[in-house]
Amino acid sequence: MVAFGKRLKETQIQEWQGYYINYKLMKKKVKNYVQQIEVSEQSHEYVLKDFSRILDKQIEKIVLFLLEQQGELASRLFILGQEHDVLVQQQDGSKLSELQQSYRDVGRELLQLLFFVEMNAIGVRKILKKFDKRCGYKFTNYYVKTRANHPYSQLRQIFKHVGVSAVVGTISRNLADLQDNKGNYTSIYDHPGLPLQDPIIGSINQAVDRLTNSTDFLHYLGKHALILPEELPTPSEDHAANERYHLMSLLLNLANAFLFMVNTYIIVPTADDYSMSLGAAATLCGAVIGSMAVAQVFSSVYFSAWSNKSYMKPLIFSSIVLLVGNTLYALAYDFNSICLLLVGRLFCGLGSARAVNRRYITDCVPRHLRMKASAGFVSASALGMACGPAVACLLQTNFKFLNITFNQDTLPGWIMALAWFIYLLCVWTTFREPPMEEIEDVLLPKSNSVSGKIENGFVQKGITQPLLLSEEETKQDEDEDQDCDNSEESAEEIQKPVTSIVSAYKLLTPSVKVQLLIYFMLKYAMEILLAESSVVTTYYFIWSTSNVAIFLACLGLTVLPVNIIVGGYLSNIFEERQVLLASEILVCLGIVLSFHVVIPYSVPQYVCSALITFVAAEVLEGVNLNLLSRVMSSRLSKGTYNGGLLSTEAGTLARVFADSTITLAGYWGMSRLLNVTLLPSLFICIFSIIATCFTYNSMY
Repeated sequence: MVAFGKRLKETQIQEWQGYYINYKLMKKKVKNYVQQIEVSEQSHEYVLKDFSRILDKQIEKIVLFLLEQQGELASRLFILGQEHDVLVQQQDGSKLSELQQSYRDVGRELLQLLFFVEMNAIGVRKILKKFDKRCGYKFTNYYVKTRANHPYSQLRQIFKHVGVSAVVGTISRNLADLQDNKGNYTSIYDHPGLPLQDPIIGSINQAVDRLTNSTDFLHYLGKHALILPEELPTPSEDHAANERYHLMSLLLNLANAFLFMVNTYIIVPTADDYSMSLGAAATLCGAVIGSMAVAQVFSSVYFSAWSNKSYMKPLIFSSIVLLVGNTLYALAYDFNSICLLLVGRLFCGLGSARAVNRRYITDCVPRHLRMKASAGFVSASALGMACGPAVACLLQTNFKFLNITFNQDTLPGWIMALAWFIYLLCVWTTFREPPMEEIEDVLLPKSNSVSGKIENGFVQKGITQPLLLSEEETKQDEDEDQDCDNSEESAEEIQKPVTSIVSAYKLLTPSVKVQLLIYFMLKYAMEILLAESSVVTTYYFIWSTSNVAIFLACLGLTVLPVNIIVGGYLSNIFEERQVLLASEILVCLGIVLSFHVVIPYSVPQYVCSALITFVAAEVLEGVNLNLLSRVMSSRLSKGTYNGGLLSTEAGTLARVFADSTITLAGYWGMSRLLNVTLLPSLFICIFSIIATCFTYNSMY
């Protein structure tokens, strides 16, 4: 199979150029309108009508070309169907294989056509945005409102996909019939639940979803892992991924994510009691919980770098470090040592292998299973977050064995040490390390797949050139969107993973930076809520450890139901940007309701405000990461400094600052702890809302 980047011949590139939206012409018209308005005070109505007419003609050109190309694909499929009938009777295996390849070729050309539509859709969006900004009119609202629902609107034709669905159906059915090149054919109609494991079909469906902004729970949840997808891998990549794939190794990888989240949250209900039993203030729980996050800031980097060479060794090292860390945490009680307690949690943070978990899914899971594996990673993490406090609730006992104390404070450490020991044995005996040379091959750039990738919404080479401006034109255009900055990179640079945090930072557009700020904000607010829950509820409501654990477990159990609602329904009804902004406002509302002002602080006030804050933050996290996975540079999909590492670092730093805030706020006394810790959350939340409003239109 020839690589996707070589499918489009140079003659075809030149032929398609004339059918793209003429971005230079439209940009020139906008400048002319600005000059006319300044000089002759041209009427707004004339400008709106004239520009609408020009844009209508551009879109009509795109639609007619799209219909023409779909007709050509239909003709090719008709001819292939006739060949199919003849070859089935002959039972010639080699020719059947060639026929399969021919169907895939048609699928690849359909995918190119969808990229053509997507690039023009982005071009239309940029033109509308530029017009609004330069002319001061709300042209976008007028144009979309008048064209969205009209029965003869060409704008609607682009998003109907009737012809696309027919072509995809034909390709899918015939590839299913020819599966395994054997006479035992499987019908997609007799077995509708049977998935067709051909990457071209998945790529087409993803391209259609991008155009229609439709999604489902699986894809919505899977993108939370921020495992950035490649548009279409080469056959060698598909074969290599299948060779590296090992189900038991994947399950062990997901088990690591689950156990680590349990390890993180199992001590939250008892951290204040443990601190006081060692003679420290209850608010030291912030330092106890946060010390794990401090170490995780550094461990994420070296584990990400280590995963360039191996997966099994980092997981083994992680298990050993976590085993030691939890043991030290449990022994701190009998040694009456705060230092030992903090060192134990630092060791637990140094064992964070979440970067390895993400990287294994990216490199060693076949493409057709990658979204499911990503969703499994997120689900395992969410389940671990809920199970941690739930397990702590069950450890209400107190006894000694061999002069070692086992109580509600130390048992979380001993239980997790045992769990990591068992996990270590499982990894040692069951995990299968992918061949070293294959791992290195995955990390090397593929020069023959350049033009199939998308960079921040733009196909990086080939047929997209008419939409992009030259470097000189970009410098002259002061209002040009930051979205296309990365399109000026050379093809070689596009394929290289970034080699430093500085290089990764340079690839972040303003909208991506704002989304990382939002991620920081929501993690900060959630950590304040969770980490100080035991201290606050004990001071105001005299809750027991069991009550705190049950409350935190119930909060954790809302994660998956909320994501089902958002991923399955809300994201298909509202724009993700709208859900993003609404969620930020709800987080802000939850924080405001949490303050203790004048009236006595009550359980209903605390529970309701905590529920609003936590649920809104969960919705915000899902939508934010979903948007982030679309707009982040594809160069951040692999290498040490990848998109997953950046998001992990942003969230981890938020936890560090939040836990530090709790510890420092203890100096003002327990009566002021709640309000003092909530003030930074409120300020950061308000700042993120303002930043979101400024970059709202530039988000995907």
